[in-house]
Amino acid sequence: MINDTLQNRRYVIAIIMSVVIVVYILRLFSIQIIETKYKEGAESNAFLRKTQFPPRGLIYDRNHTLLVYNKPAYDITCIMREIHDLDTLSFCRALNIDKKFFINRIAEIKDRKKNLGYSSYTPQVFMTQLDIEDIATIQQSMYKYPGFFIQNRTLRDYAFPNAAHVLGNIGEVSKRRIENDEYYKPGDYAGRDGIEYTYENTLRGVKGVEILLRDAKGRIKGKYKNGEKDILPIAGENLTLTLDIQLQILGEKLMSGKVGSIVAIEPSTGEILAMVSNPAFNPSILVGRQRSKNYIVLLNDPTKPLMNRATQAQYSPGSSFKPIQALVCQQMGGITEKTIFSCNGPESSPVKCTHHHGSPVSLLNAIEQSCNPYFWNAFRTTIEKDGYGVKNNIFRNNYDVWVDNVKSFGLGEKFTDSDIYEQSRGYIPTQKYYNKVYRSETGWRAITIRSNSIGQGEILATPLQLANAMSVIANMGYYITPHLNKSDSMKTKVHRSKVDEKYFPIVVEGMSRVFEFGTARLSKIEGIDMCGKTGTVQNSRGKDHSIFVGFAPRENPKIAIAVVVENAGFGSTYAAPVFSLLVEQYIKGKIERLELQDRVTNIVTNTNVKER
Repeated sequence: MINDTLQNRRYVIAIIMSVVIVVYILRLFSIQIIETKYKEGAESNAFLRKTQFPPRGLIYDRNHTLLVYNKPAYDITCIMREIHDLDTLSFCRALNIDKKFFINRIAEIKDRKKNLGYSSYTPQVFMTQLDIEDIATIQQSMYKYPGFFIQNRTLRDYAFPNAAHVLGNIGEVSKRRIENDEYYKPGDYAGRDGIEYTYENTLRGVKGVEILLRDAKGRIKGKYKNGEKDILPIAGENLTLTLDIQLQILGEKLMSGKVGSIVAIEPSTGEILAMVSNPAFNPSILVGRQRSKNYIVLLNDPTKPLMNRATQAQYSPGSSFKPIQALVCQQMGGITEKTIFSCNGPESSPVKCTHHHGSPVSLLNAIEQSCNPYFWNAFRTTIEKDGYGVKNNIFRNNYDVWVDNVKSFGLGEKFTDSDIYEQSRGYIPTQKYYNKVYRSETGWRAITIRSNSIGQGEILATPLQLANAMSVIANMGYYITPHLNKSDSMKTKVHRSKVDEKYFPIVVEGMSRVFEFGTARLSKIEGIDMCGKTGTVQNSRGKDHSIFVGFAPRENPKIAIAVVVENAGFGSTYAAPVFSLLVEQYIKGKIERLELQDRVTNIVTNTNVKER
């Protein structure tokens, strides 16, 4: 019995000793392999690892004109465990900061909720993006401030004060971005929007590391092994855009004092030639230490200069939608190029005409004179060609076909295969939408939604979508995804409309007549056969929007453009001259009608827009 008890105690003691040994082994494994702070502490006594930030890739326009480049900048970094006997007031004076900023910044660095992966043994960013003037005072006296170091990096700089919405800007990375991408550490910077965001992985390059050797007192003694173990940074790749900076500059100049946007596309390639949004801002104000302050000013500006109206603003296209309506109605058999309808001018009902012209009206005349009653009748006869009421199922099917045909011009959806940042969808109202609004499948018909016939009602489109729709017409039935990267050929991304090519020539002829005899005749350029369509869009919040869309030249088109000038009035008065001048600049390479350019530039339609 006694022997059994002793035997059992031996087992218990053996088990306890085994458990203790296993615990020690696991703890040693954790300290040496899993946990890094002890390793970091040991290494930091002997080495200082300094991140070497690569220069971001340069950005050029389509003609190899430099747009965005880099200039030297500096960070102040610190290793917390090495900060001692610091003359805080002297340090703050040298950096032109106050003591309150110093205390708050140190607290932020130590806050593990804000600063993921914080360690007192590794370099932490104290201040970022300082230029040479900012650090001139402190640079020669860093030895007085143990634990603090100067870290080289670069800042973005701009050759032109233009194209801010296209280029985007650089900002400090968010907590989420750090969690999702191990490349980034607290205090790093990355593209926040525009091209800088879309091509961040291309432009950012690869970081390097410089290893410096310390002595027993922590003083830097030079490079470890003469730099053999250093990792050199790899510069980001350069990027060539489809943008024509001279066309962009002209577009921004013409939109001075106005609210609106311009999008110009090369129809044969889908390349964006210009993308103007006004109000705008100089991209250089969102660089360096002043970025946060200037960003808040822009964010609170009631004219919304941070919004890219070219891709995010949504408008009823108005009469600029009529060429698309003409094509879809032909495709669905509602009209032919010989179909005529009567027009009684402003006395017409249920849709009035805004022009006095002859009657009856043909398709060519309707496009040329922008006849509302013609396109109302074309819409009605198309979706109600098989009746309505008891034949409501057929009517609803016709409406669905109409929606699909319209959307095939790139309307009502984002360009998901494009590199263009922040797009709005636009909207082409669906059968489901009207069933909900009118609370029944039989409670609506063509006359109920007649505003759609002339591009108003619930139809919404972005200027980018309108310019792209003009590319479809210029190409006689297809478009290539609009994009900004010149080196990324998108010719495999061809999207064909659901309208047969045979229906396009009559519409193109009508759009040509708009310049010859119609609403844009005063904006014609001698020697260039242009095609276009004016739009004067009703606006519940004020004066009508002025819209013009089109392309040029008629044969082998080189440029398709959409112009929107908010709260300006007639499309022929405001948007059409802008279109005309942009065509002249792009095709002729210069502006010969300087008087017209000056007149358009000096027109102010919104006094709240500040000059940059």
